[in-house]
Amino acid sequence: MAESSAQDRHVHGAHGRPPTRAERWEAAKRSPLLPATVLVFIVALVAGLFAWSYTYAFANPMPRKVPTAVVGPVNATHGAVFLAGMEKALDASLDVHRYARYAGAKDAVEEQKVFAIFDVRQERKVTLDVSSASGASVAELLEQAAPVVARAVGTDVVVRDINPNQRGDPRGLAIFYISLAAVVVGFVGAIQMSVHAKALNPGVRIAFTLAYSLLGAFAIAAMVDWLLHAIDLPFVRAWLTLTLTMFTAGMVFLMFMVLIGRWAIIPTWGLMVLIGNPSSGGAVSWPLLPPFLGAIGRWLPPGATISAIHTEVYFAGHPHAFPFLVLAGWALVSTIVFWVREHRRPGRRIAAAHSA
Repeated sequence: MAESSAQDRHVHGAHGRPPTRAERWEAAKRSPLLPATVLVFIVALVAGLFAWSYTYAFANPMPRKVPTAVVGPVNATHGAVFLAGMEKALDASLDVHRYARYAGAKDAVEEQKVFAIFDVRQERKVTLDVSSASGASVAELLEQAAPVVARAVGTDVVVRDINPNQRGDPRGLAIFYISLAAVVVGFVGAIQMSVHAKALNPGVRIAFTLAYSLLGAFAIAAMVDWLLHAIDLPFVRAWLTLTLTMFTAGMVFLMFMVLIGRWAIIPTWGLMVLIGNPSSGGAVSWPLLPPFLGAIGRWLPPGATISAIHTEVYFAGHPHAFPFLVLAGWALVSTIVFWVREHRRPGRRIAAAHSA
């Protein structure tokens, strides 16, 4: 009988009473069933958002405003009619930049300020120079619309591609793929390091993040260039850019890890994959993206990486510092936050005191 009474007290808690709601909630929070249940709903939500973001950006890209250069007299009637016809056919406005000389318009293409050149200097003839390397999706759209518009307005048109993509990458997607690989593997590497080498101190963890970034970026560049011959990269520059990308992605995850703990994958995935990749301009050029995505893409690591490597491959004579500043800024801020917060963690201070 005494034994049964002891068992009852064990079952019903202290002093033989049933557990309170607060005690049951505390027990539930300690149970692995709670995070598993939360993950079920998070995975479902992320799956839906993933499908929405990529379909929203890529399924039916439509131009909003396309920066173009126009060479020729302002009063060229056939040119004005043709440009108006192009805007109507594209259901978008052409952001026209006028140049007195063709060389100035060509420099604007090389500076990546415009995507195409309309040369209207000849009477009743328009020469449309597209630049697939500037944006294959924009070039394809202009190439398809120009002959239709020319027939409608009674003007001859000649379409040329003055800066085509490399032969192994006619759609211009290789840079998007290698940047995607660098971003995803960069933060997945940081996740795995946190799982399998969680005892590393902050400085050593940063060093190992840099180490796998260097080696992983080399593997990506070598695989695409040397093995597949898909794209001829300026190898050292592309390798170091991809290294910075992988390191940035890894440090962004570590920053979120010290800020919000085990749920760090959620903002990392959202920033880098759900928003960063669709807005990067790699698969669809930014003039064809929804305005919000086109505006923010260049400020996020995936877009900065694509812009940097794109310039290194096709416009090496006209480098831009901005994408490298974006990557370096994300890397620096993330590293500082991780370093400071990790050193302030109570567990880290206690471990350091015991080791001393």
